[in-house]
Amino acid sequence: MDSLEKRLATLEYYHTLMLQMIEPNRFPFYHLVMERGLTREEIEELYAICDELTYLHEEQKAQGLVIFTDLLTQFAGQLNEKLEIVETVQALSKQGLYKSLMNDFIALM
Repeated sequence: MDSLEKRLATLEYYHTLMLQMIEPNRFPFYHLVMERGLTREEIEELYAICDELTYLHEEQKAQGLVIFTDLLTQFAGQLNEKLEIVETVQALSKQGLYKSLMNDFIALM
């Protein structure tokens, strides 16, 4: 049986190959996540932040608000240090994740 180090090196190589296979224009967020090496926990944390902000976004829209600077500031403050805000917002939007929220963030940037 192969050593653990050799098996890990093989997996890392496969990861590199898969990253090249993912079309950045089709799945920009997944590509960004893999490129930056986020863990499952870090991604789930980001989704939880987006879920919470989406809820607040919908509440604020229902109240008639049209500027969401406070939500963007909250998002930026909670964003993982491996990610940049503009790149992350654009990738999420292009991939169709949290589309309404991300589109309003893009309008503010």
